[in-house]
Amino acid sequence: MTTENPSASQTPSVTDTDVAAIAAQLGRVPRGLRGVAHRCPCGNPDVVETAPRLPDGTPFPTLYYLTCPKAASLIGTLEADGVMKDQTARLAQDPELAAAYQKAHEDYIARRDAIEVLEGFPSAGGMPDRVKCLHVLVGHSLAAGPGVNPLGDEALGMLEDWWAKGPCVSPAELAESEAKVAEQRAAAEDHAAVIAAKEQKTAERAAKKRQTEEESE
Repeated sequence: MTTENPSASQTPSVTDTDVAAIAAQLGRVPRGLRGVAHRCPCGNPDVVETAPRLPDGTPFPTLYYLTCPKAASLIGTLEADGVMKDQTARLAQDPELAAAYQKAHEDYIARRDAIEVLEGFPSAGGMPDRVKCLHVLVGHSLAAGPGVNPLGDEALGMLEDWWAKGPCVSPAELAESEAKVAEQRAAAEDHAAVIAAKEQKTAERAAKKRQTEEESE
């Protein structure tokens, strides 16, 4: 697999085209998006880096979020086939594997804490003592690179090349998504302008009232 992921010391970049592709993948505009953490060989993002807190302040401990529906479907099949149960059982039997998985857990938290610390929240995916979500582990492996998350690497190795039959977002779908995202952004900006104008008028009225009260004293 061709791997393209930013350095752990850098904030991943994201373009308007990336946002449109991710919106098409998810069926919605992504929330708390910081950048593309890994790019599929087809060119589209397949893992994004998400802020530890969403814009509304909600904690979001899943730093690396898998967006590609083709990859997600294949991983879902692994989960249905009992891979998570098998991996969790092996963690209890293999001290070396458990130690490597513990390090993966620490790596995940360190990367998230470098952005913002979420006190009292675990890493994600069941780390460090069980496997709850292969999507999270594979996302970590793709973003961090091989050798960081042993069970994510293992699950990734079980997957067929999901991009081989073409990208999950076609050029036509991407163009449609770009138009929708631009429309939504314009609407959000208009709404923000209306709110700002209302706040300005409220502030002006309050200032005028204070001035009148001071003059009457």
